[in-house]
Amino acid sequence: MEKILVIGAAGQLGSELTKALTDVYSGEQVIATDLNPNAKEKFDFCKFQVLDVMDQEAVKSLVQNEKVTQIYHLAAVLSATGEKRPLFAWQLNMNSLLFILELAKEFKLNKVYWPSSIAVFGPNTPAINTPQYCVKEPNTVYGISKQAGERWCEYYFEKYGVDVRSLRYPGLIGYKSLPGGGTTDYAVDIYHKALKGEKFSCFLKEDTMLPMMYMPDAIKATIDLMESPKENVKIRSSYNLAGMSFTPKEIYESILKYHPNFEIEYQPDFRQAIADGWPDSIDDHFAREHWGWKPSHDLDSMTEDILKNLPKYFEF
Repeated sequence: MEKILVIGAAGQLGSELTKALTDVYSGEQVIATDLNPNAKEKFDFCKFQVLDVMDQEAVKSLVQNEKVTQIYHLAAVLSATGEKRPLFAWQLNMNSLLFILELAKEFKLNKVYWPSSIAVFGPNTPAINTPQYCVKEPNTVYGISKQAGERWCEYYFEKYGVDVRSLRYPGLIGYKSLPGGGTTDYAVDIYHKALKGEKFSCFLKEDTMLPMMYMPDAIKATIDLMESPKENVKIRSSYNLAGMSFTPKEIYESILKYHPNFEIEYQPDFRQAIADGWPDSIDDHFAREHWGWKPSHDLDSMTEDILKNLPKYFEF
């Protein structure tokens, strides 16, 4: 029987992915962990344990005692937060991944999942339909750590047979969690401001085109990849993944259809420079060919769904 450990489960991706995993398996087979003890209230559908991924003895003991067979390693310092504390971001992002890969090798775990990001690309990467294989010169510590992490994942697969799988997520947009310190998080916060009837101050320029994805698609892609037969997973660094691309102006205009008095202003800050180094759109044909990836949502269907469901999770 599979026993799945989710590290960093209380984050934007983790909280929804953990629930989806219990739908595939069961609450007895999934263990959610997070550094924040208050996160326990989010996980009444599965086991929960407070865990610091940097406490290697605690992680190792949990893997041994619970007979863990799969690890989803989601704990990370994101792009904008990482630029404020670059050495800490590097240490947490890289040391934790290497430790998890070593654990997987030592205990012969069935699978490991580790998320990468479009942050691996840089200003010299082709911006339109960015290919799977191209120049990657990231200029943030988050992107550098993701690029290095991809190389380590492939290395552990090639050298030790660790079945590690990864996706390069675009900006993720959901309604069940607050923004978590990423450069694309404006596209989460903007819906909160619209429902509150507040003017939204955007930290990116109105015409900044970025690849994005609605959270249900990201969850589906992750589970589809992890449930695919091993022989279908032909890329062991990280797969390009695409959903939709839009600008702050375009998402604002999609919200105006439902909230015609909603206002926006643009006050670009240090995150603009980060976004300028990322692609406009992503070529993900390998994911489509190898394991059948296909997104379900566009900008308008996402906006309609978020505005309908967000009040169920937050008071406005």
